[in-house]
Amino acid sequence: MSQETVRTVELEKAAQKIAQAKNLVTFSGAGLSAESGIATFRDKNQDALWRKFDPAKLASQEGFSENPERVIDWYNARRKTLAQAKPNPAHVALSSSGAVHITQNVDNLLESAGATDVLHLHGSLLSDHCNAGCGYSETVDLANPQALRKCPNCSNSYMRPSVVWFGEPLPDAVMQRAIEETSNADVFLVVGTSAAVYPAAGLIPIAAEHGAFVIVVNTETSGASCNIELLGKAGEILPQVF
Repeated sequence: MSQETVRTVELEKAAQKIAQAKNLVTFSGAGLSAESGIATFRDKNQDALWRKFDPAKLASQEGFSENPERVIDWYNARRKTLAQAKPNPAHVALSSSGAVHITQNVDNLLESAGATDVLHLHGSLLSDHCNAGCGYSETVDLANPQALRKCPNCSNSYMRPSVVWFGEPLPDAVMQRAIEETSNADVFLVVGTSAAVYPAAGLIPIAAEHGAFVIVVNTETSGASCNIELLGKAGEILPQVF
């Protein structure tokens, strides 16, 4: 068979599996939101100002202690970009599925598209919390995020984005539910992730071990073990398989 025929067959099989799924679970990464203009974590081409900085220094306690203003400025630049972003056809397709969505993304675009059951493994850019852990948190105005400031509750530390930084554990309750949902999935749809960031990427083998049919949609081969891998833009492929 030609490559085009093989692709058509794979698309049809993926669509059939998704349509027949009783427990569909999706697992998404930065590639899902790329078509909405949200740069991947290490893609600094949109703003030359950040090219000289190590991304790990902009997303770690070490970097925050070293230069908290620089870290907040970087996150606020990302927030202003997100304020202008809209869900793309891939978000819309996923949100209409009724699935449980596990995501590494911090942009909340799945919710903007209408998804109601989203597990954020890496937190969200839409809120800040006290870096000292006093328990105070607040919602952020993406279009007009506040500059570096002390926690208004305890004044013991600065406010910081409610995202998971390098060296920090994933939120335990969220991860535990993600594992449970993954273990119960009969179809596990992986979208826009390199499957290289752990422990999140460990969900893929968990799904396979529990008998799920694993479908990967990505712009390039991820290396993830799967039953079907569909290469291309999620915004073009997902509307077809749904």
